[in-house]
Amino acid sequence: MGFFKFIFSKTFLIQLIIAAILVIVIAFLALKWLDYSTNQDQRIAVPDLAKQSLDEVEDKLAAQNLRFEIMDSANFNPDFPRYSVIEQVPEAGQFVKENRKIYLTLNPSGYRKVMIPDLIRKTRRQAEPTLRSLGFEIGDVSYKPDIAEDAVLELRHKGKKLEPGDELMKTSTIDLVLGDGSGRYRIGEDRQDSTTTAEEEIEF
Repeated sequence: MGFFKFIFSKTFLIQLIIAAILVIVIAFLALKWLDYSTNQDQRIAVPDLAKQSLDEVEDKLAAQNLRFEIMDSANFNPDFPRYSVIEQVPEAGQFVKENRKIYLTLNPSGYRKVMIPDLIRKTRRQAEPTLRSLGFEIGDVSYKPDIAEDAVLELRHKGKKLEPGDELMKTSTIDLVLGDGSGRYRIGEDRQDSTTTAEEEIEF
């Protein structure tokens, strides 16, 4: 009976209240320490790094106690300076903690090279969309005597004949030499390094 009297006594209730208050105070202090140690209150707005060089990025992020890592290079974008930031994660305006790493994608130095496909004897309607889909521009279109009308006889870039498998920078201009459908074709081949050409035309 003495035990039950103690539980319901005024002294025990006071000690119980004091213990509960201590638990609450200790929990509050522990949460405050956790917030402080993990920098929960230090929220930094991510700056806009688009079109900035790596030197500018380094200075700006260091001033805000942020770090960066270069992830990859994107396809060349002529609207952005070479080697400038073209994409960032997290995006500008988002809030992060101190010492957070910002992941960057850079604009490469120029367009990559693309392999010339085999379009000889393909029609113009086939060749032009194929070249454009690869990123090339269509330049001059000229004709030579040939039995097939609008068949591709040659591809040229700045006057130089292109062969399937050659590589050109994306956005390069390619000139087309097509057959005129006149019912004639040439035997022989033009040689740029020769002063004469062997050529024969056959009528049908």
